[in-house]
Amino acid sequence: MTQHINQDLSGRVALVTGASRNIGRAIAVALAGRGARIAVHVGQDRAAGEETAAAVREAGSEAVVLSGDLSDPDTARSVVADAAAAFGQLDMVINNAAIRPEAPFETLTYENWRRVMGIALDAVFLVSQAALPHLKASDMASVVNIGGLTGHTGAAERAHVITAKAGLVGLTKAMAHELSSQGITINCVSPGLIETARVGAAGHKPKHHDTRTNLVGHRGTAEDVAEAVAFLCSPASRYITGETMHVNGGAYLG
Repeated sequence: MTQHINQDLSGRVALVTGASRNIGRAIAVALAGRGARIAVHVGQDRAAGEETAAAVREAGSEAVVLSGDLSDPDTARSVVADAAAAFGQLDMVINNAAIRPEAPFETLTYENWRRVMGIALDAVFLVSQAALPHLKASDMASVVNIGGLTGHTGAAERAHVITAKAGLVGLTKAMAHELSSQGITINCVSPGLIETARVGAAGHKPKHHDTRTNLVGHRGTAEDVAEAVAFLCSPASRYITGETMHVNGGAYLG
């Protein structure tokens, strides 16, 4: 007899940060397709957030759009509080918000270094800590941090991004040591070589994509990453915590 893996998230609520497009949007839709209601966070682009919310509703669930700079402690607390208030609970936090500009180390400014750290690493600490009271009240709480391939392999002109993403791995392990016994699983998903729509000043293709290959011979999709996240949020993964799941087609074997 075939045994089906339980990934039902009906009655659950997820906050997905940085969900305006690409991986963040795919995660929101994947969780919604399994029954979760979604708090869609965006930095500034509320129109894109509403598009994600529409996709969540099309997947059969409910959504609310929240915005703000999560590197600001007051804003991070407010976004978490609004997410929980919108649906009366909060069971899952997906820390996806990040920026990935490139700059040579020699000319990288401290301002740009701090901006990347603030959004890609500090915000994860702030949001996760603010969410703890809600997560502790859930009987199936999970936090998934979205890392990155170069946080493990390194790359040129990405010192700030790589440092932030490598820091996420350490933060994931530290949180798992403290929170797993309280019924909260903490994991990291590390995407690599994913085809996404790039917009804005930092929207160019990363330089390392020109030379890096993987074992499967093609780029992945945002949906590939979203499926990994959905699994780690599901009842089927409750014995997994403190881990980094690599989704890169074999570009890096962790």
